[in-house]
Amino acid sequence: MIEIRSLRDLLRLFFIFRREFKLAVVTTIVVAVLGAFLLPTRYESDARLLVKPGRDSTTVPIEAGNRQTLISPSTQHDPIVDEEKMLTGRPIVHIVAQRYLELSAAAEPQGIWKTLKFYAKKAMGTAIDALRSLLQLVGLSEPQSPLDRLATRLEKNFQASHEAGSSVIDISFTWDDPEVAQQVVKIWVDTFLEERARVLGRKSLYAFYEGEGSKVAAQILSLKEQLQGRLKQIDSISVEARLENLTSQIDRLTDARVNAQNQLSGIGSFLINARQQILDQPGEVVTSRETSLNPTQLDLKRQLNTLQVERARLLRTYLPEAPAVKQIEQNIHDLQALSEQEETRLERSKNVAPNSLVTNVKQQVIDAQLQQRRLTGQIEDYDKTLAALRTERDRVLTDEPELNRLTQQLRTAEKSYALYSENLEQARIDHELDSSQISNIAIIEHATFNPARVFPKSLLILLFAIPAGIAVGLLTIYVCYLLDQRIHDGSRLPELFQVPLWGSVPDLEDATPAAMTASIYRLYSLLPMDRIESQGLTLGLTSARHGEGVSFILERLRRLLEERGQRVRVNDSAPAQPGEVLLLDASALLSNQEAFLILRRADLIALVIEARTSTVPMIENAMSLLTTAFGKVDGLILNRRRFEVPSRVLERINSWRGAA
Repeated sequence: MIEIRSLRDLLRLFFIFRREFKLAVVTTIVVAVLGAFLLPTRYESDARLLVKPGRDSTTVPIEAGNRQTLISPSTQHDPIVDEEKMLTGRPIVHIVAQRYLELSAAAEPQGIWKTLKFYAKKAMGTAIDALRSLLQLVGLSEPQSPLDRLATRLEKNFQASHEAGSSVIDISFTWDDPEVAQQVVKIWVDTFLEERARVLGRKSLYAFYEGEGSKVAAQILSLKEQLQGRLKQIDSISVEARLENLTSQIDRLTDARVNAQNQLSGIGSFLINARQQILDQPGEVVTSRETSLNPTQLDLKRQLNTLQVERARLLRTYLPEAPAVKQIEQNIHDLQALSEQEETRLERSKNVAPNSLVTNVKQQVIDAQLQQRRLTGQIEDYDKTLAALRTERDRVLTDEPELNRLTQQLRTAEKSYALYSENLEQARIDHELDSSQISNIAIIEHATFNPARVFPKSLLILLFAIPAGIAVGLLTIYVCYLLDQRIHDGSRLPELFQVPLWGSVPDLEDATPAAMTASIYRLYSLLPMDRIESQGLTLGLTSARHGEGVSFILERLRRLLEERGQRVRVNDSAPAQPGEVLLLDASALLSNQEAFLILRRADLIALVIEARTSTVPMIENAMSLLTTAFGKVDGLILNRRRFEVPSRVLERINSWRGAA
């Protein structure tokens, strides 16, 4: 645990983990040098294939391509990816591995270095095979043939890719020999083209379309014969036309029957009304008549006029209520009643003739009866014809499913025949292209021979070995700083343990006498002198384990107290007297049970911590024990604190600052 506050703290951190830094730098440099000279070399061979647009680049077969209703089109599909999948597929990899084994079995190493490498690799392979057999025996690995293992290696070192929007496939293969890499790439490309032509070959496609076309033609002929026989039975060119004709006839006859029925109903009503009119009308009518005024009525009217004149004369003499006036009014009323009972005119002579209206109605009745009989006969004919037409339509409807089935099968067969005929010529062309080994894959760059290694870059590795070692060393320092739990200084101890830091005692080998004396005077200044004079003081020093300097600090503090004229006792069983200081040594708290008994008599308890040795978890455990046992820890003393940066380094830095 160290706090970084300045450049000196960083230098101190460097010198604290200097050994780890050196080890990391040396290890990195050694690994880099060994890798530059001992890593297996890798050489790369390249090739390029151009995928030209054409029928061979489609991923949908012809049969599916002609029925787009069944295929979901994809505008994001890249056909070059399919070619790459075929190029790196396991079948092609196994074929290449088989051919590589055949070539390697016949090849012999040339040169001393290649011979040594050959036998070294052979010996290493034997050892690896023995280890693999052992792993297979215990069940940690599955058995695998040499061909499968070689195919896995080849597939791992082979890469095929293309840029977005480009139709060129870039091929690269890395191996430990440039000649072998070139041969493998050449074998790989040739194998890919051969297998692709074999897999995508359409040798039987032409025969397939020709045979299927003949089958469909025979099926069409059979269906037409069946359909023709059925149509002859219904006497029509199609079931739809026949049904439409029958339906039209039935509709026309039904409308005519309805009209005739309506006319018949109207004639029946007319006959009923006409017969009633004949009964209601007279048989004869008066053609001429002679009349004159009724003399009786005329006489009564004269008398009535006389009485009215008499009444007017009486009203000049009498009142209207007089008996004479009322008598004459009664006479007037009686005469008016008699006059009204008489006819105004009297018929003197008349001429009669047959009623022409009755005669006309009787003629219309006769005509209506004839029309009624005619309509009744027409309705009967309509009913017979409609029954026959409906029977015929029912028979056609019975045959309609079979006719529709034959028609639908005929249409489907004709479409299939058209499809087969359309693709027959294209299949023949494709067959000829396959026979001539013509495809849409072109080799635009053959397998290259590159004697320059691609791995390892020895010169580059050697150039960056030292910078990489320094970077790894600095990273090691940082990791050690994060993982380090040791206590190096006391600046964060009060904050971490909530106990005041009484002082830091420097390491005797690293400190000057003045620094040592100052650190002890720091402890002396913290002692309560008033209490020492009045009551005496018992000071207990403890530590988590042995060897943390409790005895050294007690001895130094004792000398200083005696020099200052104080009475001092060390590890005495008697209690401290006024003016006296009792120092108790209770080290090794974690392993010494007597330490608790000794500290029980102490007025002040201080925990001694050894710098660069004590860890935070250890001190936390000791603090927990002291707090549990005594409820307090009065102070912390950091012992053997060192400033790890050498003085000559600080002097040089100061000189640089002064020069700057």
